[in-house]
Amino acid sequence: MMLRMPLSRRTLFAAGLAGAGAALTGCREQVRPGWSEAGPATTAPAAATPGSEAAGAARVPGTAGMGPAPTTGAATRMDARLAAELTRHLAPTRDNPKHPAYGGAVALCLVDGRVVGRAAVGKALRHGAGPVLLPESEQVPMRLDSIFDTASLTKVYTAILTLQQVDRGRFDLDTRVVDLLPGFVGPGKEAITVAMLLAHTGGLPVGAKVTGLSGDAARRAAVLATPLLPRAVPGSVFRYSSVGLMVLAQLVEKVTGQRFDRALRTGLTGPLGLRDTGFNPNSWLSSADRAARLVATDARSSRGLLRGVVHDDVANRLGGVAGHAGVFSTATDVAAIGQLLLGGGTHKGRRILSESITRRMLTNVNKGLPAVDPERPRRTAAHGLGVVLDQPWFMGRLSGPRTFGHTGFTGTSLVVDPARRMVLVLLTNRAHPNWSWADPDPVRAAVAGVAAG
Repeated sequence: MMLRMPLSRRTLFAAGLAGAGAALTGCREQVRPGWSEAGPATTAPAAATPGSEAAGAARVPGTAGMGPAPTTGAATRMDARLAAELTRHLAPTRDNPKHPAYGGAVALCLVDGRVVGRAAVGKALRHGAGPVLLPESEQVPMRLDSIFDTASLTKVYTAILTLQQVDRGRFDLDTRVVDLLPGFVGPGKEAITVAMLLAHTGGLPVGAKVTGLSGDAARRAAVLATPLLPRAVPGSVFRYSSVGLMVLAQLVEKVTGQRFDRALRTGLTGPLGLRDTGFNPNSWLSSADRAARLVATDARSSRGLLRGVVHDDVANRLGGVAGHAGVFSTATDVAAIGQLLLGGGTHKGRRILSESITRRMLTNVNKGLPAVDPERPRRTAAHGLGVVLDQPWFMGRLSGPRTFGHTGFTGTSLVVDPARRMVLVLLTNRAHPNWSWADPDPVRAAVAGVAAG
């Protein structure tokens, strides 16, 4: 695996060069950073497991709402194995020899809707702006109900809301986007359909140029006007693009008549009772929850320490509400999204998507297409309508033709293995204090290996 790679647009932003005018990546994941800073202390804090701390004496905070507790010996063993694996990455490893992989992490595994393993380790907040290592008394421990910036997991929520509109007959998957959003103009873009945006085959770039624009209207218009990549032919190649999901969020807003954050509440999180999921959590969390449950990301950005504020710069410039990034959530609430899709569009008696559209969502719509991904050259084009399919680089031993999920730049991931009836959520703060310190994929694959048994 390469230890160095060319600086990406995300790297330029993170290095404080966002003002250079390059397009921002919109939550694109960076693999194997080519530079690093002095790392935090490498002594691993004790792991926190659902029923105990390291010595088994004190109850871990944040267990409410986690679903049925594990009761079998096998479940207890998975708790311990998950905690051990997560704790191992609180210090440098062979895969990441210079720094810990993250400040803290939460893992949750369900089979047939029942919790079979869960663990929380490390810190939700460890560094202040700079980054500066905080005194122990000012650090915040990770909890099972800690609230994370899920980054590109947001794309799954956007896909669900988009497919709801297909279910309701407001447009079809093969509807041309320009017919719904007249501002979606540019040479070659007239061929792009809704399905292509969901499958990342529209030929759009990773990110949109919104820097230097004043006003929300100008930034939203710039997203719609983003040109195709040079020589791109819509529908012919898989190229990961956050712009496509930004556009779909505007499409959902147009046909529902609601701001996207409101559409998320009315169409998905409200019906499912996901009270810990939404955009801009500082606007709906109590002061006590903001202090105890919010997980920090970057501590060296031009915006200072990011905690409860979206990490992705484009989403931030769009007011924290966007189709590609910005959703904050807990492991339990993310798992509910996995259960919803595993259940054919229904969860806890509430139907969110029709069974037929859910089946299409989870089917590979990119068969036979090439994939272009310089950061992950072994990636295939396998993709459903808004979910990634069969990618061992983060699904590990859970990967298979029907396995689906997604990742997020901040160190988050969701993997659903229908063959095992399993939902696995891994939420880490790998961007805290410095996203370039670690490649999140080895941890993802290792935790999937623990879940696979």
